[in-house]
Amino acid sequence: MSELGDFFRQNLAQTSDAPIGLEISRAEGSWLVASDGRRYLDFIAGIGVCALGHGHPEVLAAIGEQARRHLHVMVYGEYVIESQVMLARRLTELLPRPLERVYFTNSGAEAIECALKVARKFTGRAGFVAFDGAYHGDTMGALALAGNRAMRESFGALPGPVRHLPFGDEGALAKIDSTIAAVVIEPVQAEGGVRIPEAGFIRALRERCDRAGAMLIFDEVLTGFGRTGKLFALEHFGVVPDMVVMAKALGGGLPLGALCGRDELLGTLSHDPPLGHITTFGGHPLSCAAGLAALNVIVRERLFERAATIGKEIVRRLLGMRAPEIAAVRGLGMLVGIEFRDAALARRFVAATLARGVVLNWTLNADNVVRLAPVLTIMQDEVDYALSAIKKALDATRR
Repeated sequence: MSELGDFFRQNLAQTSDAPIGLEISRAEGSWLVASDGRRYLDFIAGIGVCALGHGHPEVLAAIGEQARRHLHVMVYGEYVIESQVMLARRLTELLPRPLERVYFTNSGAEAIECALKVARKFTGRAGFVAFDGAYHGDTMGALALAGNRAMRESFGALPGPVRHLPFGDEGALAKIDSTIAAVVIEPVQAEGGVRIPEAGFIRALRERCDRAGAMLIFDEVLTGFGRTGKLFALEHFGVVPDMVVMAKALGGGLPLGALCGRDELLGTLSHDPPLGHITTFGGHPLSCAAGLAALNVIVRERLFERAATIGKEIVRRLLGMRAPEIAAVRGLGMLVGIEFRDAALARRFVAATLARGVVLNWTLNADNVVRLAPVLTIMQDEVDYALSAIKKALDATRR
């Protein structure tokens, strides 16, 4: 390991016993370039952050222009910041009514925390509902929603009460009652193993929330901005939630989260008390400038349509490999899950794919499922490269 790698081990807090450990010197398009010169195809787009790939010229130009104007001045409070205002304006133009207000945060987890606060204040209720397999972040409130008990239990008593219901089970929705402030759900579970619910389940959930007077919160942190073949995954289900949480691709490669909702909901943050949720850096002008540039490219080039087409091709070609190690392949747009027959196979496959120059990862709440989430701008020859490496990795896993 290099000196930099030694410092990585010695001075950075480690979040796993076996980090990938690639020393990245630069990134361009779909590719990561390591310090030894080896190139790796980023088939997870920086865990969904880099929707336009790495170093898109329009995003870099927007960052440069904003950096020459100003960086942080004061995000929330008194100033009108052009990049922030214009990104909020563009989002509300693209989201369905009545999602007409935006509150910017630093991350998806913080936006979840803000949504929980809004729901409690607006409804006067304490309880929340989440689903098995759910992942909404790692702050204390977001962690309380996690559908993986093992991720929660080491941290003691978490905010609540939270009821966890089986994902996709309409019969279980009767447990959403007058004690529930909000139901939080990913329209497609990413860390849960790329689980895609039936449209009828999501519609039944909307109806049940309406009857119970509970807020419906969609977590589109990973599914937003074209990933599933629509600009937002909610479009697949014909349902409008009360609030939408977004992050990852929102910032065009820079840190940014947001909560979008009805005016009467987000308006509760301004009184009793005022400054009901504040953040020093959320909605940073540099992040908003990058995010607006990225969003404009995604919409102008209709990359969500491209994601739908290429995603179907990836699923078709994976199924065509007829690998006995694979139990199922699921996908919606360019969010694809390969379910292996056990977790050990999945881990061997990920390592074998990395050795062949393609970066993949398994999912937090389903360690036998490997997620594919390439950049939306991926070229056909890069898809071919990735699928060739996957086929070779499957063959190596089998031996």
